[in-house]
Amino acid sequence: MKLQLIRNATMKLFYKNQCLLMDPYLGEKGSGPSYAGVRKSPVTELPFREEDILKNVDAVILSHVHSDHFDEKAMKLLNKDLPLICPSEEVSFLKENGFNNPVPIESSILWKEIEICRIDGQHGFGEVLEEMGSTCGFMFKAENEPDFYWTGDTIFSEVVKSTIEAYQPKVIATHSCGAQWKWTPILMNDVDTAAIAALAPDSTVVAVHMEAVDHATIDRKQLRNTADIMKVGRDRLLIPADGEIINFESVSHIEN
Repeated sequence: MKLQLIRNATMKLFYKNQCLLMDPYLGEKGSGPSYAGVRKSPVTELPFREEDILKNVDAVILSHVHSDHFDEKAMKLLNKDLPLICPSEEVSFLKENGFNNPVPIESSILWKEIEICRIDGQHGFGEVLEEMGSTCGFMFKAENEPDFYWTGDTIFSEVVKSTIEAYQPKVIATHSCGAQWKWTPILMNDVDTAAIAALAPDSTVVAVHMEAVDHATIDRKQLRNTADIMKVGRDRLLIPADGEIINFESVSHIEN
């Protein structure tokens, strides 16, 4: 398994001889809306050209279709015949936007020898949660690959805790920028991320969804400082830069 952070939650997962593009957010810096009234997002440029990001992609994995996870630029650039593995409730939206091959997940599917299980998220609290709508993450399992849990957009909920306790995944990717909507937390923050590492002492946690949107409240430096205070080792919590690849055969960082 290899995981490459592109930007925000956009990653390339190399798993069981497949290249999976996750939550493509491909617009230029400042091309999208402002989520906090601070500045237009994304607040950073992509680390590579769009054509390089899309090269050799076998399928797309969508956790949900909020504009910082699946934007207009991605909808324009993606091959409309690519498999788009997604929550079942997003199928109509994808078809309306010209995508011919959505692959819905109600609970789990087997795709190219990879078991992909849907794990529902909690994208906030109260009225904000209702406004955010449904989101999910996924558990990936395959022979001779580490179990991988991508939490998606969620707070540190009871579902996240119970999923980690039940599956004990070897790799966990968290959305850790502490984003807020109307002053309500909608993603994990630095303390939550370090707590996940403490909950899963045999797992490697990879913190993504960092320093890309204007409603974030936590940056990479603050996350690392909090993890150090909470005594989470730097080999246990990885905070990749945009464009960085992590190879989980050796859990070593590879410069692209």
